[in-house]
Amino acid sequence: MLYNIVTYGCQMNVHESEKIAGMLENMGYEPTQKREDADIIVFNTCAIREGAEDRALGNIGALKKMKKANPNKIIAVAGCMSQQKNVAEYLFKTFPFIDIIVGTHNLYTLPTLIKNKLEVKKRILSNVEKGEICENVPVTRTSGKNAWVNIMYGCNNFCSYCIVPYVRGREMSRAKADIIAECKKVIADGYNQITLLGQNVNSYFDEKAISNFADLLKSICSLDGDFKLTFMTSHPKDISDEVIDILATEPKILKELHLPVQSGSTKILKAMNRKYTREHYIEIIDKLKSKIPNIRLTTDIIVGFPGETEQDFEDTVSLVEYVKYDGIFAFMYSKRSGTVAESMPDQVPEDVKNFRVNKILDLEKQIQKDKGN
Repeated sequence: MLYNIVTYGCQMNVHESEKIAGMLENMGYEPTQKREDADIIVFNTCAIREGAEDRALGNIGALKKMKKANPNKIIAVAGCMSQQKNVAEYLFKTFPFIDIIVGTHNLYTLPTLIKNKLEVKKRILSNVEKGEICENVPVTRTSGKNAWVNIMYGCNNFCSYCIVPYVRGREMSRAKADIIAECKKVIADGYNQITLLGQNVNSYFDEKAISNFADLLKSICSLDGDFKLTFMTSHPKDISDEVIDILATEPKILKELHLPVQSGSTKILKAMNRKYTREHYIEIIDKLKSKIPNIRLTTDIIVGFPGETEQDFEDTVSLVEYVKYDGIFAFMYSKRSGTVAESMPDQVPEDVKNFRVNKILDLEKQIQKDKGN
């Protein structure tokens, strides 16, 4: 029996596809790159931007011919699109050849859903409103010598443009002991880099162990073995001086940080509900650069957020020029159903957004050229 997984979106989705692979291989399936040969195809979807949803829908639609040619082929859709009730219902109604739709909160039930499908022969739509942490899910790692390790799930920030809290739920931190046990295993298995994952790693907290993110970093770095440690993603409002100091002094931690700014305008940051100002962000950058002169800084930027004036955009440009990032992921704002920003006034025209995103990307290229990269 063969499986094929199609992954969209962030590193969290990449790692969840590794878990899907682990569950399928535990059931006796083997991987194949040829989708037409697969007995089961799983689309692990992203809903963070409209473009990601459109690409997924287009590629899912293309499977209709494969399903017709082989009615026994199982087609499953998982991930953030499936967690949205209205989207899941749309998928179920519009694509009758989809056999299984499963949300993010109960992804670990996929083997049971597959068995049910094989036995009962009926289509399944399964997503739950509230998730729980499920340990001991098998993982087939596919990212070379890097091992992704989740430390928490969900998000409590409710940025006005973002759908993540609605599709990933509220923050849940894994037990420190479980994280340490997984890190020990991947080190023993020969992985030489560990990347800790969370929507906002800085807000990690294990209540029973009374352990925050800084404590967790110290404990992982104290483990025996030749490995490097990094983490993503950090929220500027929660990064502490203690974490910055550990990043600066701990030799096992890579001197790099992805710190999404989203905008260089305090007015726009407030509208985004980011809970920090331009000045506070620059203060963090200055601390990082003073303590870690060689630090590699990357960021996310959204241009064309509702109400973004030319001056607001120039504030972003000047911040990029000040920080001189080593990498920028720049996006044009796109409406996401159910978010606060969807109904905000003063939506920015597409041509303006397109001009602004290209200006940021051109600026990034110039900065890298000046650095000799």
